[in-house]
Amino acid sequence: MKIAFVGKGGSGKTTLSSLFIRHLAASQAPVLAIDADINQHLGPALGLPEDEAAALPALGAHLPEIKEYLRGANPLIRSAETMIKTTPPGRGSRLLRLAEDNPVYAACARPVALDHGDVRLMVTGPFNESDLGVACYHSKVGAVELCLNHLVDGQHEYLVVDMTAGSDSFASGMFTRFDMTFLVAEPTRKGVAVYRQYKEYARDFGVNLAVIGNKVQGEDDVAFLRAEVGDDLLVTVGHSDWVRSMEKGRPPHFDLLEEPNRRSLHAMRERADAAYARRDWKRYTRQMVEFHIKNAQSWGNEKTGADLVAQIDPAFVLGESGVPSEPSLSPQGTASAFPG
Repeated sequence: MKIAFVGKGGSGKTTLSSLFIRHLAASQAPVLAIDADINQHLGPALGLPEDEAAALPALGAHLPEIKEYLRGANPLIRSAETMIKTTPPGRGSRLLRLAEDNPVYAACARPVALDHGDVRLMVTGPFNESDLGVACYHSKVGAVELCLNHLVDGQHEYLVVDMTAGSDSFASGMFTRFDMTFLVAEPTRKGVAVYRQYKEYARDFGVNLAVIGNKVQGEDDVAFLRAEVGDDLLVTVGHSDWVRSMEKGRPPHFDLLEEPNRRSLHAMRERADAAYARRDWKRYTRQMVEFHIKNAQSWGNEKTGADLVAQIDPAFVLGESGVPSEPSLSPQGTASAFPG
């Protein structure tokens, strides 16, 4: 299932997403984590040294190869160059499965060792000097959106995305790609303002939204959040000596996380599992197509010189029955660097 963490800058969404990833890994569940925040902090929050986190391969740097791989033998897509971030899969496309090995993961995902096993981590990549003044955040996350459109995930396997701060994700259709969106909010007016904006934008798209109250120091903070967000408040998280040690680069074993915070993580997983059980693959595919049409008509057709609406396969519905093509293998038996 697909899970997003959102919230204003400084709310603690990266910390909470890293705790949730550790919680999932502790049950031996397959986990793919994606840092889609322009401030790349998820790797260090999962325990990677800063230099190793900075050296992670950026998804955007491999976008041409990713496009070519996902295009597969889809006859409606003339070339990888005509694919944009919203291009939907169709018959002949290569699909991704969360727990498999494939060339996309081989190029862009790296294992991160946690106390109870490894998770895969992918990153959009930070702004570099050539991006300054000419690029925007959304140019970085296009590869993430394209991969989400081609991902066939199952129950009890988890994609966790640490999204950009605030409501920037609404500039793309990526906010509809998740079974569950956890909005991390501090008990402050600014914290709940982001919640209200997100709730308003998501209202017409069937987004499953739950609020995680963070940095809660007492009953007054809980009462404030309950009054402001109502039943959307799922759990609260307070001070954590475990988190403080993690932020210093010295995390104790994850089994030593405080029991109240462990209960909160358990409740979050239960809510996410319940949301996946209600997934409507037809609606999911329809939303994907609708956003592709909008992007094609507003800028994609002009940029690529092609009619991108013609890429839509009306008979195709993404679902668990989808079977990805076998990735090509090099003579050494490892996934080749696309597409094969």
